[in-house]
Amino acid sequence: MNVMDTHNTYVIGDIHGSYKALLQCFERSQFKHEQDHLIVLGDVCDGYPDIKQCIDELLRIKHCEIILGNHDKWTLDWMLYNGKPLIWTSQGGEATLRSYNNVAPPQDHISFLRKAKTYIEYNNKLFVHGGFNPNIPIDEQSQYELMWDRNLIELAVKKVHDSPSHIFGGYTDIFVGHTTTQKYNSLKPLHFCNVWSLDTGAGWSGKLTMMEIDSKQYWQSDLSSTLYNGLPNKLTRKVS
Repeated sequence: MNVMDTHNTYVIGDIHGSYKALLQCFERSQFKHEQDHLIVLGDVCDGYPDIKQCIDELLRIKHCEIILGNHDKWTLDWMLYNGKPLIWTSQGGEATLRSYNNVAPPQDHISFLRKAKTYIEYNNKLFVHGGFNPNIPIDEQSQYELMWDRNLIELAVKKVHDSPSHIFGGYTDIFVGHTTTQKYNSLKPLHFCNVWSLDTGAGWSGKLTMMEIDSKQYWQSDLSSTLYNGLPNKLTRKVS
């Protein structure tokens, strides 16, 4: 993607259908849809009820790149093959189906998810949904590993205590989603060595976080559970 004419580059955590939270992040960061560059860490789909609206909004952004999350992969499988496994529908997929009124989604939505990447490297920074094995070249790792990995976060959490300046994978910064910071009793983005954890629980009862990748300034939505009046989002910690 040519981002030479953009103003700032931002990264956003797991949205999970929380369109109201997405709009708040854009408003509070003063994000410019025509100029700024946005990298989405995946899991736009499943959870709160406004998945279609979220993708519509992301399609309005001139410079937007998305990384494929595990929930996006389930959604894409439904879009392409009409697959509706119980593991998906019981983990937020029902909200996605309702968002599209159980009918085929627009072609631009299908294309949006089909173009999603397994990871993005940009200015020696890595963006990936789950994580990766820092001892193996990233281009040799499978889509499944990059979507589902939680070992990187666990390694970074342990390593930061005795070697806070440790560099995983040779990157200046690594931005991940998938593992909510609520696991570590925080609603703020967390920084372990060179790893930034940006899933601050928007798909649960938490907040959506958007960060400018160089300054590390960040903006957050209100609690999703408050924005949606406590509406259950039907995600569970087992696979989210």
